[in-house]
Amino acid sequence: MENSLIFTYFAIQSTLPMKKEQYLEDITEIKSILNRSSRFISLSGFSGVLAGVYSLIGAWVAYSLIQHQYTMVAPLTRNNTSSLENSLLIVGVLVALLSMATGIALTVRKANRNSDKIWDSSTKRLLINFGIPLITGGLFILVLLDAGMIGMIAPCTLIFYGLSCVNASKYTIGTIRYLGIAEIILGLVATQYIGYGLHFWALGFGVFHIIYGTFMHFKYDQTIS
Repeated sequence: MENSLIFTYFAIQSTLPMKKEQYLEDITEIKSILNRSSRFISLSGFSGVLAGVYSLIGAWVAYSLIQHQYTMVAPLTRNNTSSLENSLLIVGVLVALLSMATGIALTVRKANRNSDKIWDSSTKRLLINFGIPLITGGLFILVLLDAGMIGMIAPCTLIFYGLSCVNASKYTIGTIRYLGIAEIILGLVATQYIGYGLHFWALGFGVFHIIYGTFMHFKYDQTIS
């Protein structure tokens, strides 16, 4: 369909006199239109910054809970440990939900400002390709929880989230691939430092998101209109 549109355009334009500069401008315009039709480019960079801030706050809360558990409660019992795990899980879920809600709200706002469609074939492809590794990772983490392998949860969340970013990069702003690769590498490194998962989690979901979200904001949010 896209190729036929391009062919029709050039067939019409070939019958008209055209300066070289105008010709190049039209090619650029066509590429821009095709890019918008095949990729979801309304992702908000600022939402990435806020997601990073939420993650750092969540990491701080989780660290405080852990410190409280190991300094104020003695002796440690299975019930106390289970309560801590549930609390940490709630913190993680709240951070994820808040990040998603913020991302959706700011992305919708940006799309409306740029008169872009929110829900179309490119959005569906993006969500499917992002969701498959993410859901797979979530189910795998539940298996780890059931097996009591708590130390592997943080590395796995980073790895599967990175895979989701890489897999979805074909259907949105391509540079998100680099964030995904960085998360995967960080997750693999974290597997060698079990016990420091919270630190790696804060670095990957907090610092990396803030850096990348800032880059996205100034490069894309300010230029795409």
